[in-house]
Amino acid sequence: SVLFIGSSSIVRWNSLAADFPEHKVINRGFGGSELGDSANLVHHLVLPLQPSRIVMYAGGNDINAGKTPEQVFAAFQTFVAKVHARQPETPIAYISTAPNPARWAQVEKVKRANQLIADYIQSRPKLTFINVFPHMLGADGLPKPDIFVADRLHMNTNGYALWTPLVKAALK
Repeated sequence: SVLFIGSSSIVRWNSLAADFPEHKVINRGFGGSELGDSANLVHHLVLPLQPSRIVMYAGGNDINAGKTPEQVFAAFQTFVAKVHARQPETPIAYISTAPNPARWAQVEKVKRANQLIADYIQSRPKLTFINVFPHMLGADGLPKPDIFVADRLHMNTNGYALWTPLVKAALK
């Protein structure tokens, strides 16, 4: 099975099973969660399921709560270490923290956190960085308004349609 874990963008991915019919998917997202929450709960949310792969999306809530990009990165490292201590062969794909209109003022911190995690992943064969960030921007360099619901934070079906092929490519 492929375990999807993280914050509300995972919870709200209602078409997950339909988008990935070639995989048995499990959704363990929980709204408002921070990356550190997934790391702290790995023994309850991840390890008992023994997933063949993990896809994670988290980090934006951390930054919104005042955490630094370095703290987000450290939480990711902790998550990976805990998973790989018990299941060292499990691939983990990290979906980059996305740009969104509601939190655009935090974009530089988001970019920094994404870069720290991408650099870390680059030299580790069991880890994959899925960079959705540039795909979510329009020609003007701002988040595409047509991929978000009214709160300008969460994605609509267009947003998930944008993510799906990027995640699929990482799962091959």
